[in-house]
Amino acid sequence: MPAKHIDFNIDAAQGFGVYKNERESQLLDYVSSVNISCGFHAGDPLMIKEFLLKCKEKNLTIGAHIGFNDISGLGYRNMSLGSDEIEAIVLYQIGALASFAKSYGMVIDHVRPHGALYKAASEDFDTALAIVSAIKKFDKWMNYTCMDNDILDKVSAETGIVVNREVFADKYYNQDFSFNWESDKYINEEDALNRVRTIMFSSQIKLGNGIFMPVKCDTLHFDTKNPNAVQLLKKAKEIILPTPANYNKAEVSGWV
Repeated sequence: MPAKHIDFNIDAAQGFGVYKNERESQLLDYVSSVNISCGFHAGDPLMIKEFLLKCKEKNLTIGAHIGFNDISGLGYRNMSLGSDEIEAIVLYQIGALASFAKSYGMVIDHVRPHGALYKAASEDFDTALAIVSAIKKFDKWMNYTCMDNDILDKVSAETGIVVNREVFADKYYNQDFSFNWESDKYINEEDALNRVRTIMFSSQIKLGNGIFMPVKCDTLHFDTKNPNAVQLLKKAKEIILPTPANYNKAEVSGWV
């Protein structure tokens, strides 16, 4: 039996207008939480509505997927913003998604940064603190999802916010467990599934040098741009019996 329950998460509404990733909808049957883009780096109103309703139908936890205001660069270009500016863009995006969610009787559970903002929040405490400050101003019970590292520990201790410690299921990590931002490639399916197993059964991750390192992980992120994402998630779900579960809101027996 698995050692614990774990959340599988993906990003959704990562497009606008006619530009869509059809794979996103196919993945909803294999995850327990979905980060919905809020219109800055991706996501137009109709796309946001579409994915909210799909998540409601499948009883999935929803989060606000926030990024820099860079739709032409899909939020992957860094912007030098002060803490007040970061707070403002975070509140703006949460508010946009929250207005839709409220209309359909849904509640936003967490906030997850995207792209360049995710990288900045993973490497710079002040950026992470500005994001969390905005989250707490909106709703002190909302969770913050980001990369499991010392900055996440520090921002949690400083603010008292509940954090979702995230590990990438299908991306490369360096030998010191720092993330390989430069690589746009994915680890092979066998290695990704073994990563799921070792995290689930022993709370460890295998690094590039073959050494196993203890890791705290509440949620595994699967990249929807991975061409093998559907097959990978389907097999990963078979490891988690009977199903992945959002660690804060659900158990395998049902929602609580």
